[in-house]
Amino acid sequence: MGRREFLKRSALGLTTLAATRGILAGELAATAPAGAEISAKAAGRKLTPFWRRCVGAGRANEGLRASWLEQLRLCREACGFEYVRFHGLFHDDVFVYKEIGGKPVYNWQYIDDLYDRMLAMGVRPFVELGFCPADLASDDNSTFWWKAHTSPPKDYGRWAELVEAFARHGVERYGLEEVHRWYFEVWNEPNLHGFWSGTKSQYFELYKVSARAIKAIDSRLRVGGPATSNFVPDDRFAGEREDKSKQLTNRVADLDALSWRGVWIEDFLDYCRRERLPVDFVSTHPYPTDFALNPETGHNQGRVRGVNATRQDMAWLKETVARSAYPQAEIHLTEWNSSPSSRDAMHDALPEAAYVLKVNTESMGLADSLSFWTFTDVFEEAGAGNTVFHGGFGLVNYQGIVKPAFHAYRMLHELGDEIIHQEEGLIVTRAAADGRITTLFYHYPAELQSAPPFGPRSAVERTLQTGAPRPYALQLRDLPAEAAFVVETLDQDNGCALAAWESMGRPEPPTREQTAELKRQALATRREAIRADEHGRLKFHGTLAPWAVVLLKQQ
Repeated sequence: MGRREFLKRSALGLTTLAATRGILAGELAATAPAGAEISAKAAGRKLTPFWRRCVGAGRANEGLRASWLEQLRLCREACGFEYVRFHGLFHDDVFVYKEIGGKPVYNWQYIDDLYDRMLAMGVRPFVELGFCPADLASDDNSTFWWKAHTSPPKDYGRWAELVEAFARHGVERYGLEEVHRWYFEVWNEPNLHGFWSGTKSQYFELYKVSARAIKAIDSRLRVGGPATSNFVPDDRFAGEREDKSKQLTNRVADLDALSWRGVWIEDFLDYCRRERLPVDFVSTHPYPTDFALNPETGHNQGRVRGVNATRQDMAWLKETVARSAYPQAEIHLTEWNSSPSSRDAMHDALPEAAYVLKVNTESMGLADSLSFWTFTDVFEEAGAGNTVFHGGFGLVNYQGIVKPAFHAYRMLHELGDEIIHQEEGLIVTRAAADGRITTLFYHYPAELQSAPPFGPRSAVERTLQTGAPRPYALQLRDLPAEAAFVVETLDQDNGCALAAWESMGRPEPPTREQTAELKRQALATRREAIRADEHGRLKFHGTLAPWAVVLLKQQ
C-alpha cells in the first residue's frame, strides 16, 4: 500500500478549517504564541533519511510466511524501508549447510525464495552472517526455542568456504552490481554469551576469515561488524568474556552521570588495523537501556537511560570511527528500539511514536542507518505472542494491525529532502522537486527525561499521564496563494490501535469482525484541510497534547 493509497484508505474525510484553528487538546487560547515565521523559499540544508535505510525482522524462516511478506510490502510502500536484516540465515531451518560423507553440501533454495520476494518489493538484504549450522558447530550451545546454534565453527576454514559460497551464489543469481549494494555483517551480538559461546578473540578470528572470504569475490563487496550490544559505562566487556562483577549500573542512581561507550568497538577497529582487514562499515546496537546483574536478587535488572542516550551514543561512535584507521567506514546501528524486550507494552503504545520521531529527527548526520527492531510481530525469539498486543517489537502486530510507531515512520517518509527549519519538537522540510512544504510536530514531554519506561501496561498508563499540553505556532509565508494543506493527527483517540482494542474490552482473541475494525481504527488518524490566504501566508497554531504527533503536508 503506497502513500497515496494509505491516505485514500485511512482518511475519515477531510474537513476544511480556518487556517488559525487550534487542534488536539482543546481550543485555541485567546492569545496564541508568536511562533516561528518561515519563508517557504528559505535556504535549506540536505535531509538524509537514515531512518528508512534498514529495518529489522526476526529470522529468515519467518520471512517465508505470507503475513511476514504482506507486512514487509506494507512497510516498504508506506515507510520507504530499503533494507531488511534478520537472524538465522544459516540456521538449520533454512537448510543451507549439511555435511555428507565428511564433505559440505549447500542448498540455497529457501534463501533464494526469500531474497527473490524481497527484491521484487524493492527491499534488499542487510545480510547478517549467522548463526552456525549444526554440522559446523563446535559445541551444543543454542538460544531461542528454535535452537539457534551460537557456537564458533569447529572449522574456520569451512565457515569461510560457506560464506564465500553463499556470496558467490548471490552474485551468480542477482548479478555483481546488485550484490555490491548489499551489506555483509558478521554475526549478531557476539559480546553476549547467549549469542556467541566463544571469546572476543574467537569472534575477531571469525570476522577475519569472513571478511577475507567476501573480499575474495570482489573488493567492492561491503563487510563489517562487530554487531555488538549494547553501550556500557564500565569494563564488563573489556576481557575475553563478559565479567558481570564489573557492572556499575546497579550501583549508581544516575545513569546519565556515567560515561557510556560502545562494546568492543575500539578493540575491533584496532584488531582490524593490525591484521590489515577491511571494515566497510561499523555496526552496533544502541538500545537506551541496561540490564545489569543485581547481586541481591541474582537476576538481571533493567534500567532506562536518558531520552538523549541514543543520540549521545551515536555521537560517541561517529567520533570513535573518525579517529580510527577507518574514518570513511559507514556507521550502521543494526538494531534499535525503546527497549530490547519483545514483551514490552510500550512498543504497542502512543509514546513509542513520539520517541521514534524525537530520536531520529534529532540524530541526523550521526549515522548511515538506525534500524528499528522490528517491522513485524511475526517474530518468535521468545515464542509466539499469546495476546493481540503483547508488547512485540513490530511496527505491525501479528494480525496486521499497525501501531503508532508505524505512523511515526510513515510520517518521517513524508518529509521533503531539504530542512528549512528545525527546533525541539518541530521540523519543517521542503521537496526540492516541487517546493512543497511538509512539517512534523511531536510532543515528547519534558517531564519525562528518560526513554519510555519498559514493562507492563501499567507503565504505559503512567507514561500517558505524564506531561502537560503544549502550545505551538508556525507561520509560513511565500507560499502559492491559497495553497492547500492536510493536517494529520496521531494521538490516543486517532490512529492508536491499542486504545481502540481497550475500548472494545480487550477481546482475546478478537473476532474477524473486531480485527477488521481494529485495522480500520489503527489507520484512522484524523485528517483536516486548511489553506493559506490569498497572500500565500499560513498561520497554524494550537495546543499539542502530550505524546501527540501532527503532520502538516502541502498538497
